[in-house]
Amino acid sequence: MTTRTTTDKPGISAAIIVADGKVLMVRRRVSEGELSWQFPAGGIEADETPEEAAVRETLEETGLKVEATALIGQRVHPKTGREMSYTACRVIDGEAHVADADELDAVAWAALGEIPDLVPYPLFDRVQAYLDEVLPR
Repeated sequence: MTTRTTTDKPGISAAIIVADGKVLMVRRRVSEGELSWQFPAGGIEADETPEEAAVRETLEETGLKVEATALIGQRVHPKTGREMSYTACRVIDGEAHVADADELDAVAWAALGEIPDLVPYPLFDRVQAYLDEVLPR
């Protein structure tokens, strides 16, 4: 009998989407541990790059059409043990809304100072550094 570990699962790609001085956050219908608010994210499919997955997941979850501008960084998530990729994206078209009601129950544009109220632990340092650089204080 073989036991699958979390690292055998596909990596997760998160989209870091900034517009009008705020970052897009989505609230999962079912919390993942302590986390209910997070960046749009989902599994990377076999034929995708992390950047392509971030763009696809954003469209599927929020109806927002974005393009990847830079891979911010990658890590093994300390809480989930999953390989994570974080991609900076810019909005091309659309208005963010709950497009996948099975997965999400809310979307919100959060200012830099509001993120600690939504996410119960510190962001990945590279994501935090990126947001510190691009969002007003």
